[in-house]
Amino acid sequence: MSRGRVVIVGAGFAGFHAARTLSRLAGHLVEVVLINPADYFLYLPLLPEVAAGILEPRRVAVPLSGCHAGVRLVLGAVGGIDIAGRRVVCTAPDGSRRRLDYDRLILAVGSVNKLLPIPGIAEHAYGFRSLAEAIYLRDAILRDIELAGTTDDAAERRARCTFVVVGAGYTGTEVAAHGQLLTEQAAGRWPNLRGRPIRWLLVDLAERVLPELDLRLSATAHHVLTRRGVEIRTRTTVEEASHEGVRLSDGEFVATRTLIWCVGVRPDPLVEALGLPTVQGRLVVDEYLSVPGHPEVYACGDAAAVPDLTRPGRITAMTAQHAHRQGVTAGRNVAASYGHGHRRPYRHHDLGFVVDLGGAKAAAHVTGLSLAGVPAKAVTRGYHLLAVPHNRLRISCDWLLDVLLSRQLVQLGVVPATAVRLAATAEHAAPRGARPPL
Repeated sequence: MSRGRVVIVGAGFAGFHAARTLSRLAGHLVEVVLINPADYFLYLPLLPEVAAGILEPRRVAVPLSGCHAGVRLVLGAVGGIDIAGRRVVCTAPDGSRRRLDYDRLILAVGSVNKLLPIPGIAEHAYGFRSLAEAIYLRDAILRDIELAGTTDDAAERRARCTFVVVGAGYTGTEVAAHGQLLTEQAAGRWPNLRGRPIRWLLVDLAERVLPELDLRLSATAHHVLTRRGVEIRTRTTVEEASHEGVRLSDGEFVATRTLIWCVGVRPDPLVEALGLPTVQGRLVVDEYLSVPGHPEVYACGDAAAVPDLTRPGRITAMTAQHAHRQGVTAGRNVAASYGHGHRRPYRHHDLGFVVDLGGAKAAAHVTGLSLAGVPAKAVTRGYHLLAVPHNRLRISCDWLLDVLLSRQLVQLGVVPATAVRLAATAEHAAPRGARPPL
């Protein structure tokens, strides 16, 4: 008798853990097929350290081939799903198309950069959700410092020594923290820049940095960044961007060549293309992560509007704290649909948060305890080593080498600017990731 087939679309936190759980529980009962555009799962929380040159890019890329016993990887981008016919259509990297029938479907397509209708943003801003974007950003920062160090034009020097990060959530705060330390080190190599200010601005409409977190974490991050000279502009946004710089909502024009967009994300456009009910662009599911009216379809992570049973009437946030555990729950419930175990509703309480602020600084709030400085840094890095499913030794070695040796401040030049402009990444996401689960 032929086995059934479960197709999982997306290998971010939700899809990765759904595949691992399902293969462990019911790999002998069903064929598990995982579809993803790339052959790795991206551990996004450590991406700022890739941009800062602390971690080699492959450290945060967990191979999918052979990672889960019994899971078949199909490289490709899903372009359409026939819900009635139970069929997925995907396009491989070489342009060939293939169709895969399924008995069960788990949608874990994640999210893409949120592009707002601000003049010039799409053409001049860079997102920060992929390896390509992190590698390019590091090159762009080093290039600006190097060009600033060789120019005799004072205005050009100031513009190239100014960096603007929009969005003071997790990603934007960490990018600004690590980026400021990187530019400080890079500028020290150029006599023209010694003693001259390197300007970093962190801009957000919210009233404080890390607005979604505990006030104590926000205060710690604010204190660390401002002591380093980062200008934090709250209740402020970008009204227009151009090659010459950005105009802020407070009226100031900031001359810059690097604008980093960390405003947020939205569900992958594939979700709305299904024609099924959505909430805030996310697919409606019940507490078992099943789509009402389609018991063979499950959704989890940023793609799904999962009811938050701990806060009735609300849906879970788009974080990996939820994506990770929803992936596990989806895997268990699909296994239960084949007679292995019992299905369970999704219920989760946050255990805490960690924010890496570069150097020896971090902020952490774990099981009610707030930490800052070196203790928080130890907790943050310890957590990442526990959470990342691969490359732990390599990551630890890179961290140790960063302490013992100076960073290699060279441009790689392997990613063209056209590949990472916000206009190119808002609709077509690279392998997805999210904030770390605790």
